[in-house]
Amino acid sequence: MAQQQAIVAGGCFWCTEAVMKDVIGVSEVESGYIGGDKPDPTYKEVCTGTTGHAEGVRVTFDDEKLSLADLYDVFLGTHDPTQLNRQGGDVGTQYRSAIFALDDAQRTEAEAAIARWNDDHAGQNAVTTIETGEWFPAEDYHQEYWDGEGQRNPYCQAVIPPKLMKLRKSFQKYLKPEA
Repeated sequence: MAQQQAIVAGGCFWCTEAVMKDVIGVSEVESGYIGGDKPDPTYKEVCTGTTGHAEGVRVTFDDEKLSLADLYDVFLGTHDPTQLNRQGGDVGTQYRSAIFALDDAQRTEAEAAIARWNDDHAGQNAVTTIETGEWFPAEDYHQEYWDGEGQRNPYCQAVIPPKLMKLRKSFQKYLKPEA
């Protein structure tokens, strides 16, 4: 088992976390902040849109079960990468679609994934950026949010199930058996 990490941002981190937790080979998903200027930002600060951070998730996965290319394809296919600085009702740079490359190989793979998405969706080009940045874990109450408080949160109830349905419909071969 070769554990790898990847960081992606596709709107609300609660939503992206819920999707990634159901993907085969994924052993851990941590919500956090990346891509901004302020060290160790808080949720309230990031929500203002003034820190430059995106809400993201750091995904730890077994690359013998799930390739980085496949992880990026699932990521791009379960949110709307054509929305600039927004996902649905969440608006601002903190909700941008981005892949945070941890090295040159991840940057190359991210470029290829975006190109594949654009080729498969003619006329709907992804605005997903490829960035770098320092990772800051979100506060504890944001971790595994969908599994706990999120089930009772009306926002999550409206937004997360459609993303999970996209995962189940379009990426069935990447679903964990228990998902």
